[in-house]
Amino acid sequence: MACRSPLLLRTTLAFLCLLTMLVATRESFAFESPLDLKAIYHAQVDRQLDIPPEEQNYYAGQLTTALAQAGLNNLPPQYVVLVDRSPQVQAVFLYWLPDAGLPQLIGASPASTGRQGGFMYYETPTGVFEHSLNNPDFRAEGTENAQGIMGYGSKGMRVYDFGWVRAQRTWRSGEGIMRLQMHATDPRYLEQRLGSVQSMGCIRIPATLNILIDHYGLLDADYDTAGPEGRQNWVLLPNRGPTPWAGRYLVIIDSERAARPAWSPNPLKPVKPPKRPANTAGRQP
Repeated sequence: MACRSPLLLRTTLAFLCLLTMLVATRESFAFESPLDLKAIYHAQVDRQLDIPPEEQNYYAGQLTTALAQAGLNNLPPQYVVLVDRSPQVQAVFLYWLPDAGLPQLIGASPASTGRQGGFMYYETPTGVFEHSLNNPDFRAEGTENAQGIMGYGSKGMRVYDFGWVRAQRTWRSGEGIMRLQMHATDPRYLEQRLGSVQSMGCIRIPATLNILIDHYGLLDADYDTAGPEGRQNWVLLPNRGPTPWAGRYLVIIDSERAARPAWSPNPLKPVKPPKRPANTAGRQP
């Protein structure tokens, strides 16, 4: 364990420095228009996908259809997070939902959703999921599981909770109940696997995207309306800079692609974590 401590310390310090730089840089951005977030995303999210215009329109249409099917045709302008769970894509998209016309892409990054696995692995469900105070968020403690993995990422990373949902089990037939969350992942061993199916059913995203969504409160419409004395405001950072266009929806689709598009490359070969004794095996979310 002693030989691992310097690596963990360096990783933690690096992420603290990254968080400090991101917050400092954000203060220099004029955020007068909701589309200004495009430049911020481009400058501050380290793992990005370059989505061609025709694909941006395709996903905008998929987002519009999913919201309409959920009875959400007349939403006020706001940000929405869209995920394509297709094994050939594995991507998260941040869209701006305007008053009229197609949603506008702010940025996109590789993600990871549920894979075939052992007991308690689920296929990430499709649909529209509301981020609300009914399922309060929390922050990662940065602790390692029995496999040496920080499943929720470095200490302080926000875990977005969308509550208990029905999902297809992958270890046996039929549906079960899983907790749907969106969160960062271990920066040493798992973040470089983003872009492939890896999780037990939750959605893994880059740490820098997690920080951006958190800092600007892009999914915090319910938290913001709770007021300064809101019962869940403890999870909000004191130096956050919320926008007036906060949203509350996570939309998950499956494009069912037969081949991987060029704009969503396979992730790099992962670094294997150190081996642990077999009798202390654990799981990560």
